[in-house]
Amino acid sequence: MEALDFTVMAIMAGMGFIAAFIDSVVGGGGLISVPTLMWAGLPMLNVLGTNKLASCVGACAGFLTYLRSGTIDKKIMRVMFPLSFVGSVLGVFVVRQIPPDFLRPLVVVMLIVIAIYSVAKKNWGAGKKSIHVSHKNYLLGVVIIFALGFYDGFFGPGTGSFMLFLYLMMGYGFLGAAANARAANFASNLAALIVFTACGLVNFSYAIPMGVGMIFGAACGAKMAISKGAAYVRPLFIGMTIILIGKQIIELFK
Repeated sequence: MEALDFTVMAIMAGMGFIAAFIDSVVGGGGLISVPTLMWAGLPMLNVLGTNKLASCVGACAGFLTYLRSGTIDKKIMRVMFPLSFVGSVLGVFVVRQIPPDFLRPLVVVMLIVIAIYSVAKKNWGAGKKSIHVSHKNYLLGVVIIFALGFYDGFFGPGTGSFMLFLYLMMGYGFLGAAANARAANFASNLAALIVFTACGLVNFSYAIPMGVGMIFGAACGAKMAISKGAAYVRPLFIGMTIILIGKQIIELFK
């Protein structure tokens, strides 16, 4: 494991904190962490693997914070967690055989639809504490969370936003959706990390300081979401979705 100088370690930790703070609430932290690792000069597959380790640590911290607060639906989580995990494992294996860039136009369209719908439904997901998930929504969630787990392992951009939107569609409020999405996203990150590590694509010298920053960032972000509720989560969700749209459009025309 190569030794990094203090400045590089501080940058990794600082950017990790910011990425995880946002990611623990609405997803999209990879918009910060991935370019940071690319700046460090790592090969792209190593960037993805190293980012998965740091992100997994941050996702775990956010997940545990939400779990302790009681905002995660444990009954739903026990089903969604393994489905997201298995889907992500399959996605990572497939991405090693097929370039995923053909998905980018579809992702842009889906993010635009999410942004428009979220802006138009002004009171959507506000103030809900507990819900009853219908059988139809439950089955829909089971299928889509597996697909999103696969997508996270295969391509990834916007996964946190897609998962949060799924839980909103199932009937959860913004806070409950953020919490349950974090659990499912932790599962997909963990699965992808295991495969990337087995393939020797994780650089621990960069992942450890970034991961430490992410632990604190994720915990702070989750606590902020719990204390502020939908009034904080909703605008951040819409804002990050719009940023993701811009990022994917730029990548599309490169």
